[in-house]
Amino acid sequence: MSNIYSNSIFWIDTDKIKPNPYQPRRDFDAVRLQDLSDSIKQYGVLQPLTVSRVEVEKEGGGIVTEYELIAGERRLRAAILANVSQVPVIIRTGDTDIMKLELAIIENLQREDLNVVDRARAFLRLASEFKFTHNEIAKKMGRSREYVSNTLRILSLPEEMLNALSEGKITEGHTRPILMLADHPEEQLVLFKEIVYKKITVREAERLARKIAYDRVRKKEFMPDPEITELEEEFQEKLGTRVHIEKKELGGQIKIDYFSTEDLRQILDLINKSNTQDRTENIPPQAEMLENYISKSVPEPVANGLASNEAPLDDRSKDEKKEDDADLYNITNFSL
Repeated sequence: MSNIYSNSIFWIDTDKIKPNPYQPRRDFDAVRLQDLSDSIKQYGVLQPLTVSRVEVEKEGGGIVTEYELIAGERRLRAAILANVSQVPVIIRTGDTDIMKLELAIIENLQREDLNVVDRARAFLRLASEFKFTHNEIAKKMGRSREYVSNTLRILSLPEEMLNALSEGKITEGHTRPILMLADHPEEQLVLFKEIVYKKITVREAERLARKIAYDRVRKKEFMPDPEITELEEEFQEKLGTRVHIEKKELGGQIKIDYFSTEDLRQILDLINKSNTQDRTENIPPQAEMLENYISKSVPEPVANGLASNEAPLDDRSKDEKKEDDADLYNITNFSL
C-alpha cells in the first residue's frame, strides 16, 4: 500500500472531491448526518478525509486535477450540508482499485459505521469482483472465515427483509431464526412480519422458528390428512399469513394469524374476491359452521394499524452474542 502523500494535510474544495465508487455504504442516517453537519458548522471538520489524486483530461485540451474520495463520505456529505467550501484531506497516491475498496471498508468497520447488509455487500464485492476467498477477506478484516461466510448468508434473504435489517427494524440476531426457514418462504415471511409488528425478541423468534421446524417434523411423523395439509398450504399461499387447520371428529377450526387491522382487511378482501364456488363443491354444509379463529395477541399500536419504528429487542446476553458472532447464521448448529 502506498505511503501517505508528503504526510501532510491539504485543504481541498468540496466540489473537486468526487464520490468513492467503492464506497460500501448505501445508507446514511439523515438525522445523524444533520447532527454532524451542525457540529461541523460550530467546530469545523476535525478529522481529515482520505482522497486519491486524479488527473482528468478536459475536452478542449489540458489537464485538470480532481480528487476521488477513499474514506470519509459521511463527513464530506455533512460538510456540504453545512455549506463548508473546503475540507482537510490526506492525499494518497498509487492506490489500486482493490486498495481503495479495502480502505473504504476498513475505515467504516473501524468506526463501526457500516450496517450488516452493507458489510455483507462489501464482502461480496471483494469475493466477486476481486476474487478474494472468504479466508483472505477474513484476514483483511481481522475476523474469522466463519464470520465472513455467515455474514454473506444474510444476502440470501428477500429484499424486504434486507431493507428492514438496514433500517434497524430487525436486529442482526433475528436473521438466524429467519434464515432457518429459508426453504419455506411463506413461513419465513410470516415470522418476519411477527418480528416487525409484534416486536418479538430474538429468543422468542428462535422459539417460534424451532416450533415451526418441530411441527413440520411432527406432521411428517403422524402423516396428517394430505387433503387438509394441501388446503392449509393453499390458504397460507393465498392469504400470505400463517394458517392452521385443526381437524376434529366433527368439523374443526381454522386459525388465521394477522398483524394489523390493515392486514386483516386485506385478508377479508382476498376472501371476498376469491371464487368460493369451486372450493365448496365437495365440502359438507357443516363446514360452513367452522369457527374461524384470528390470533389476537397483537400489541395495541399494531391493533390500530400502527407499527412502531423501534427495532424488536435482541434479548441475548453479551456472552451469547459473542459466542454467536463467529457462527451466527449456521443453521446446522441451530438444533430443535
